[in-house]
Amino acid sequence: MAKRRVLLVDDEVSVLLTMKAILEITGFEVDTAASAREARSKLKLREYQMVITDMRMESDAAGRDVIHAARTAPYHPAVALLTAFPEDDWADMGADKMLVKPMQTGVLLKQIEKLLDTHAAKLQRLANSAAAPAPSKVDAPKPAKKAPAKKSAAKPLAAKKLPSKAPIARKKVATKKRKR
Repeated sequence: MAKRRVLLVDDEVSVLLTMKAILEITGFEVDTAASAREARSKLKLREYQMVITDMRMESDAAGRDVIHAARTAPYHPAVALLTAFPEDDWADMGADKMLVKPMQTGVLLKQIEKLLDTHAAKLQRLANSAAAPAPSKVDAPKPAKKAPAKKSAAKPLAAKKLPSKAPIARKKVATKKRKR
């Protein structure tokens, strides 16, 4: 199995070196970037299965820039936001997962593995749905034909002349009671 490539982005050198060592020991190939600008450049030069980025680096929005660059990359890497300052809108930013530092190494690795598995399954579903053949015209169900609306010969009641029928006059037969 080929090594999985990760781009790790953080402006704290100690975090970069520690995370890089942990991930490489576990079998990942790790590139690092110390700024959003450097990360954007690396995202264009190589393909990564995952991008892990800090939120606040050279600016408060630097992590958003990295996430955006990863989301627009044609190879669609998984994206995790690594931060000491958790934010509620991490998913709205485009991240798949938020990792809060400091974190135990075992927990971090489990979360990264789970995210990679989930992301790979998502990409496979997208690929399968894109590869599914479009229904041909022969196979496609034909739309039901509507019966043409019948034009009614009847005119509205107000305009319709009804034959006049004189009320039937019934002759009342007067019966006289006979007196005896």
